Amino acid sequence: MTDTAAPLTTVMLVFGGRSSEHEISCATASGVLGAIDRDRYRVIPVGITRQGAWVLEDDDAEKFRLDPEHLPEVVDNGTRILLPDSADTRELRVLRDGVISSLGDIDLVFPVLHGPFGEDGTLQGALELVGLPFVGSSVLASAVGMDKHYTKLVLEAAGIRTAPGITVHAQEWAQAGDIVTSRVSDELGYPAFVKPARAGSSVGVSKVDVPEALAEAMRVALAEDDHVLIERGISGREVEIAVLASRPGERARASVAGEIVISNGGFYDFASKYLDDSAAQLVCPAELTDAQLAAAQDLAVRAFEALGCDGLARVDFFLDDEGFLINEVNTLPGFTPISMFPRCWQESGVSYPELITELIEVALSRHTK
Repeated sequence: MTDTAAPLTTVMLVFGGRSSEHEISCATASGVLGAIDRDRYRVIPVGITRQGAWVLEDDDAEKFRLDPEHLPEVVDNGTRILLPDSADTRELRVLRDGVISSLGDIDLVFPVLHGPFGEDGTLQGALELVGLPFVGSSVLASAVGMDKHYTKLVLEAAGIRTAPGITVHAQEWAQAGDIVTSRVSDELGYPAFVKPARAGSSVGVSKVDVPEALAEAMRVALAEDDHVLIERGISGREVEIAVLASRPGERARASVAGEIVISNGGFYDFASKYLDDSAAQLVCPAELTDAQLAAAQDLAVRAFEALGCDGLARVDFFLDDEGFLINEVNTLPGFTPISMFPRCWQESGVSYPELITELIEVALSRHTK
């Protein structure tokens, strides 16, 4: 009897990376490795070390599970992944113990890198150079979405409200810090939030309540990036919508809303997100009126389209007395099974394994070999 089963689609899962979100990317990879449909997909796990080496990793979800006591990471094991040498082939190879061997052809790359050198268009550009299709946004949308300053410019040009803020470069702060401090007091007031322009997971973000605390917040933020966004603190609910691209010719889809409720009066920083389960409550679905949910979903899709996003994005809002304003657009959001993006889709009727399948199939539908 002839076996007529369809061949498996080969997916290269790329994770780790050089950013300060290395561990969270590994945790995301753990979730995907544990949930991806093995009857449909063959997975090649590729880790990128903190130094930028591409290595062939173990296909082991447990190895990269998020543990607050021992954060996961990609360690250099001596192997080296060799991408296709042109757009004429999709063969992936590995150098191991001085010998180059083939890993077969790649149908799709599934990047789950967060932050610089992964979420910002650099990886996407490398993949486009050799003609490898991938899940998620292209170079431009990734770069603009990664940089909060340019995200704000694009959204405001599209008529979407954002928090008032100013962008400060390292040189400007070094030469005229007193003028910047005065501008913050005069134009924004306190509390204010100081954010690296190109970092995620709230790495390097500080809440500043008094002018005297601004210098330390700038020091922390400038350790992550050479320009910083200082925004007025918004008093309102923190709401998030997950957006998923559709097949060609169809508009992107928006999930139900999730809400972040901070229990200690602080803000949703790195520890609250990943290390301290008691610091914040993720409520999904959020308690919104039908009109509020429809407004948030419409704004989320509009922002997705304004930035030229593809694949997936999480759009973060504040809901204040004037309605919704967008805080950030994340083109490669946290994707662990407990992250807000999958949770919003789960509450919308799409399970975590189904969501992985949908992302892969949408990406394949948008790329032709």
